Amino acid sequence: MARTVLPFLAVLCTLSLCANAAAHHSVAGQFDSTKRTTITGVVTKVDWINPHVYVHMDVADEKGEVTTWRLESLPTAMLRKAGLTSEMIKGGGQKVTAVAILARNGTPNLGWLLNLTYEDGHEYVLAGE
Repeated sequence: MARTVLPFLAVLCTLSLCANAAAHHSVAGQFDSTKRTTITGVVTKVDWINPHVYVHMDVADEKGEVTTWRLESLPTAMLRKAGLTSEMIKGGGQKVTAVAILARNGTPNLGWLLNLTYEDGHEYVLAGE
């Protein structure tokens, strides 16, 4: 009996681990690296949460109408190890230019954040391509 049950349990455990690994989405699966955008605005909020940090930016168009963008980024642990904090990303209300790749499913104003450049000249490169 034990010879029959143990291999079955081993396979079952392996399959359950694979399901957990597949549950986390990949950047390439959610965002289209061929659709890059550059936006300029003000960081209004940073959701310093797991599994990914979200940076919210208010961006005005040519007519002055403001749209809020939500830019997904790396996990908090990776940003912390790089020495960043949510306050550093907020930038004290100064203008910031963000480069991001757009959502693959076409969700408006959603992107994967590649870098932020602030009006005082400092830059944070948050993801490579």
